[in-house]
This record gives sequence, C-alpha cells and structure tokens, in this order.
Amino acid sequence: MTTSINTAKVYDEIVDFIAAGTTPESVVKFQLSDSTKERLEYLVYQHKMGKLTPEEKKELDHFLTLEHIMRLAKAKAHQYLKAE
Repeated sequence: MTTSINTAKVYDEIVDFIAAGTTPESVVKFQLSDSTKERLEYLVYQHKMGKLTPEEKKELDHFLTLEHIMRLAKAKAHQYLKAE
C-alpha cells in the first residue's frame, strides 16, 4: 500500500463518521477500524526501530495529525456531555 492509499483510508473513515451525523456520545466512542489501528501500530513500531521509509514517515505524520484532531474533538465532546 502506498501512503496516499493509507492516508486516504483514514481520512475516509473520519469523513464518513462525520457525514453520518455525530453526537457528543458518538464522538467519544469513535474508534478507527482494526486494519487502520494495525497499520498505525506497524508505523509506530517501525519508527521506534528507526526503519521508517520517507513515505511511511509522511503517513505516520498524517496519522498523528488526525489523532490530535480527534483527541481535541473527544475532549470537547466530554465538555458538552458534562454540561447537559
């Protein structure tokens, strides 16, 4: 798989989730697919071993950016749930 395919798959998962309609509860519960999690684990492992290719490094950077955005969304969703 190339970076563009893997990155597009992750973006698609998040876009599909948002497009289907969200609630604070669904944001808190959101998780990536098992195959995406496995790919992320592989990239993190390769990074720790110092074996990432430049393409894999870009892919990992995209994952980390998306993870950061989802953590922010989940934190905000928790705030909404506490305010209810």
